[in-house]
Amino acid sequence: MPKFTTYDGTELAYDVRGEGEVLVCLPGGPMRDATYLGDLGGLAAHRRLIVLDLRGTGASAEPVDPASYRCDRQVADVEALRIHLGLERIDLLGHSATGNLATLYAAAHPDRVRSLVLVTPGTQAVGIEITDEEWNKATEVFADKPWYAEARAALATIGADTPMARIMELISPFVYGRWDGAAQAHAAAVGDEAHWEAAGAYYAAGAFDPETTRSALAAVTAPVLILAGEYDGGPSPARAAELAELFPHAELVVQRGAGHFPWVDDAGAFVRPLAAFLDPEVRTVTVDGIRLAYRVWGSADAAPVVLVHGRGGSNADWTRIAEELATDRRVYAVDLRGHGLSDWTGPYGFDVFRDDLRGFLKELDLVGADVVGHSMGGAASYLLAMDEPGLIGRLVLEEAPVFFPLDPPRGHAARPEGPLGLDWEVVLATNAQLNEPDPAWREGLTALTSPTLILAGGQDSHLAQERLSWMADRIQDGRLVTIDTGHEIHTSRPAEFLAVLRKFGI
Repeated sequence: MPKFTTYDGTELAYDVRGEGEVLVCLPGGPMRDATYLGDLGGLAAHRRLIVLDLRGTGASAEPVDPASYRCDRQVADVEALRIHLGLERIDLLGHSATGNLATLYAAAHPDRVRSLVLVTPGTQAVGIEITDEEWNKATEVFADKPWYAEARAALATIGADTPMARIMELISPFVYGRWDGAAQAHAAAVGDEAHWEAAGAYYAAGAFDPETTRSALAAVTAPVLILAGEYDGGPSPARAAELAELFPHAELVVQRGAGHFPWVDDAGAFVRPLAAFLDPEVRTVTVDGIRLAYRVWGSADAAPVVLVHGRGGSNADWTRIAEELATDRRVYAVDLRGHGLSDWTGPYGFDVFRDDLRGFLKELDLVGADVVGHSMGGAASYLLAMDEPGLIGRLVLEEAPVFFPLDPPRGHAARPEGPLGLDWEVVLATNAQLNEPDPAWREGLTALTSPTLILAGGQDSHLAQERLSWMADRIQDGRLVTIDTGHEIHTSRPAEFLAVLRKFGI
């Protein structure tokens, strides 16, 4: 492991996980070996994680002065790591107890922080205290679990003299979103990973000056993401929201069904908001409680056009098209729910995607924007144009399904092995709607008033091309263009696709 020497001569180690831009990660515990972080649920696929072994843990040396384990004293270790890495500014992540350390670092060095991520963070540094009553209340969410009564009774045995190792063992069932095999294995490792003596010194008297820290956070201009677990008692989502209020530019994400170790509970739900936050090219907007990720190209003063991907796609599918359109248009490409870096939260369906698109246009003040939709995204787009005339300007439907019942209907679709670019429930829900669609979804085409261009992929497409022609005939201002290349016109024939869009006025 790489090592460096910090301010007091102590040799500290760090691990490097993944590729890309650096994200400095501080393990909690307090004073727990960084092994428990793993690759943070796959976050290493998006960023190069520099995971610090705090002094006296993992491969780092123990300091000469045990008092230097105190949280505020370790701020200098983080600064020494930044200098060692040769970074002018750092993206910094702190989990649990090191939420305090990361907060103190940001308060002391606001100009050195490019972005800050606090995952189920400790809040003592800013004087937000978690009471025993509040923590005990949080455990009640598990009251229907078969293990609850025994585990809850065990908590009552904790006293002033209970060793911290035993306390951690007793609270373990309550700090995960679900107490399954993965959580139990993760919790069992703490006995070998924690430095209990150092943990006691971490919160020693004098570690925190909440009033001074709160004042200093006003100078933190970097964006801050605070991720709380829905079931976590320390901090609860309400306390995490209080912490977010102390930063000038902070947003709170509450991971549903998660506890104190959210990447263990649901790796995908953990990684998606962090990856979106840490990518400067990705933005997010919340529509009816669902975070939708999107990217933007072009001048803010140019006429807007919105690109909507098909099933299993994401905003990245449009990069080539967006870059070309951005020469004279303001281009937005959105990830629909259940796709890409947006929330993978149901329910799903063409009508749900329609309503998400409606909210997206209104939240970003894009009423009247032109919309280009591919396949599933095209269907959601024309359902919206039918439902709310005037919300969409020009409309391009690339290989969008026409809602006739499928004959034969699609059978059950088994989920493929491995990671996917979408929530598989999207496939099940949309297949059911394709099999038995709402008749109004095709009958309403005659009421669609947006000028509409329908792009057909020809004989290599899996869609019935005669139905696309039928659709064009039903729309008041509809026209049909065929580009013989199959279902993915914008990726297989981008130049022709763009030429047709330009001719249509986009």
